[in-house]
Amino acid sequence: MSDLTNHEVIEVETKLESNKDTKTVSSNSRRHFKYRSNECLNCSQPLDLSDRYCPYCSQLNSTKPLSLKDFIEEFFSSFISYDSRLRFTVKDLLFKPGTITRKYVNGKRLKYTNPFRFFLSVSIIYFLVYGMINFFNPEVGTPFFDVDGNKNDTTNTNINTSNFYLDDENTGDLTVAIEQLESNPATAKWAEKLKKTDSIRKAEIRDLKDDIKIIDGDTINDHDYTKRVAMLSSENNIQAFFNKFEIMQDFYRDTKISSSLTALDSLSLPNTRTNNWLYSKNKTIERIEDDPYSFIQFVLSKTPVFLFFFAPFFALFFWLLYARRPFTYMEHLVLIFHIFSFVFLVMLILSIPDIFLDISFVFAIFFGLVAPFYFYKALRNFYKQSRTKTIIKFVILNFVFMIGASTAASLFFLATAATY
Repeated sequence: MSDLTNHEVIEVETKLESNKDTKTVSSNSRRHFKYRSNECLNCSQPLDLSDRYCPYCSQLNSTKPLSLKDFIEEFFSSFISYDSRLRFTVKDLLFKPGTITRKYVNGKRLKYTNPFRFFLSVSIIYFLVYGMINFFNPEVGTPFFDVDGNKNDTTNTNINTSNFYLDDENTGDLTVAIEQLESNPATAKWAEKLKKTDSIRKAEIRDLKDDIKIIDGDTINDHDYTKRVAMLSSENNIQAFFNKFEIMQDFYRDTKISSSLTALDSLSLPNTRTNNWLYSKNKTIERIEDDPYSFIQFVLSKTPVFLFFFAPFFALFFWLLYARRPFTYMEHLVLIFHIFSFVFLVMLILSIPDIFLDISFVFAIFFGLVAPFYFYKALRNFYKQSRTKTIIKFVILNFVFMIGASTAASLFFLATAATY
């Protein structure tokens, strides 16, 4: 930093006065010329005293110490600047499919937010809002699960079910009891519970009968873990891995031993890191079985990460299909992220009225009609090909997406379950 001489101050004032667009700047503002320097404090680029911003890194040319007022002003000015780009991005993303991507790759990038950052932001915000809605309004649930089906059921049946003893010899009595309960609407739900309990009892009886297995011609009881472990040495690595995990599952269900060290010692299996990790997955499976809704929520929260890493793979097929078009691989990728962002943005908008109204049919229309049509229009507007070519490539890309996404989602699901 260097002090300003009278000559330099006069020179700067002359330049500022000659600029018709220059607005009056307060003497306490960080933008006032008395705080300017001959060198950028951020990148050490040499500057002229008339430079308001560094031409190399765009930082404000000011040596004034940062005050609370300056910090607040800088925060809101950057927010307003981002808000302007956000407004243009949302508007063009919603109503100009493909056009926003064409403008962005053609150089109009300051007008819009970064497509990769915008995708991550809007998708993460959607799942945060979705999580908050489910936290404060659990009845919303998901399209796949009823969070608490009996939560609002206040019917008082005053039925004592302890008299219905279930064993293998009173099946006739149980059938009569179920029929009696079903005949009264007030006690119909108890009939359903008894049916489920009876189904579980019968399943357990079948499991006991199925304890005998035939493996490679040898008859082995499920609970004879010594023989089953000994059989692993004669199997190939993949088969042995899955059979070993099956042995661990059976052992965990029978003994409820949670310690992997104790379990491996009892099974005479090596105390390796892999075996410890494999046995610990029994707890994960138990948690998923006890509360599948929480697991689905956990998987859904990872969707932005999944799509972020799936998009580069999907872009390869765009690059192959449009190999004759003058677009780079990264430009295809930008289009994909804009399409993904549109989907999450609309879901975010629809999540608000979904709190108060059941608009599941709107989501069905969106995913069944609006989203496919948007995808087609994005291809048409970005690549500028005929309708026939666009429709053919639209069908091909949809097929690739379904196959590729299904395969990748299965692997992602297993990886998520392994880390749950």
